Amino acid sequence: MRIAGTQTGRYAHGIVASQPTSVRLLQDLIALPSVNPAFFSDPQLHGEHRVAAFLESAARRQGLDVESQAVVPGRSNLLVRLSPRGEVRHRVLLAPHMDTVGEPAYALQLTPVVRDGRIYGRGACDTKGSVAAFFQSLLNVAASGPRPNHTEILFVGLIDEENMQLGSRHFAQHGPQGDLAIVGEPTGLEIVTAHKGDVWLRLRTTGRSAHGATPHRGKNAVTAMARIVLALETEYAAELAARPAHPRLGRPTVNVGRIDGGRQPNIVPAECTIDIDRRTLPGETEAGVRREIIALLRRHGLKAAYDNLRTNPCEPLDTCPDLPLVRSLTRAAGRKGTRGVHYFTDAAPLAAGGTPSVVFGPGDIAQAHTEREWLAISQLEKSIQILERFLRALD
Repeated sequence: MRIAGTQTGRYAHGIVASQPTSVRLLQDLIALPSVNPAFFSDPQLHGEHRVAAFLESAARRQGLDVESQAVVPGRSNLLVRLSPRGEVRHRVLLAPHMDTVGEPAYALQLTPVVRDGRIYGRGACDTKGSVAAFFQSLLNVAASGPRPNHTEILFVGLIDEENMQLGSRHFAQHGPQGDLAIVGEPTGLEIVTAHKGDVWLRLRTTGRSAHGATPHRGKNAVTAMARIVLALETEYAAELAARPAHPRLGRPTVNVGRIDGGRQPNIVPAECTIDIDRRTLPGETEAGVRREIIALLRRHGLKAAYDNLRTNPCEPLDTCPDLPLVRSLTRAAGRKGTRGVHYFTDAAPLAAGGTPSVVFGPGDIAQAHTEREWLAISQLEKSIQILERFLRALD
């Protein structure tokens, strides 16, 4: 099938060269700016609407049902539906996200480049590669061969994964639910059934300003925070490392990722803040993490005020790898089992909304958010083959 609006090999260093349909599709997607507005103030670059409009046009030409699911003003999830031949009894979701990060080197990555078996450009790996693979596999099933008898296939292009996961949280609340969601992320074609969650906390210490020449007249908020950082990075980190390990995720971790205090050297700082990244395992909660940190500080006679940096914490994922649809996808991928990852994804909100979810897609997470983001064409093509094999085997 030819995706309208593309030209054969038009991005390959200006040389006309025949490229597979999936490669042309990914090139077109990369060339459409869809930076999450949390990272860029330029309206010419942010928003997922360009990607959604492009995919909607291609889906309608294929005769597929398309729906726009408004999430926040100006930003909507895209739903593309392939109905089965008979009554709908089951539903499988193909759910990649359409937004990307901005920097580093964003301006250089809007022109996709094909070289040495790779596609370079922002989103090639995270996750326009998954968007291209999921969408192309859906089009292939719709265009030829048998489609499922009773299973609806629903492509869900999600917004805002890179920031607050508004798209997946909204979809989880408003549906429709499915029997399985395959969330697109660069897993190297592994099937991921578990990932860590993430709680971001800000701690603030307060003191009293004084002249730097007479520090004894003040109270140094940075000094107080230094004691807290030391307790978190040594005692608390050691406590977490000593806990029983999750079979696919290992142990929880803590990281102090940012510190800010004081205005200039000759003033005793009256305030200091740190931002904490606490990766959680299934069963852990934000409230539980807060209690642990409060108890730690009390043991050391330390005090701090707390703020949550996210309206909703990123929950961990722990889907049973023995679910029939998960096992079917695992077989289609030629894998003997599933694995876990340390980063969080849209799979957790979807699972919390009642749809068992896994993570799958072409590429290596090490390439995500980098200055020279790329995806191997072989991974893109193989991911489409795996998904087609899985989708055509559905009842």
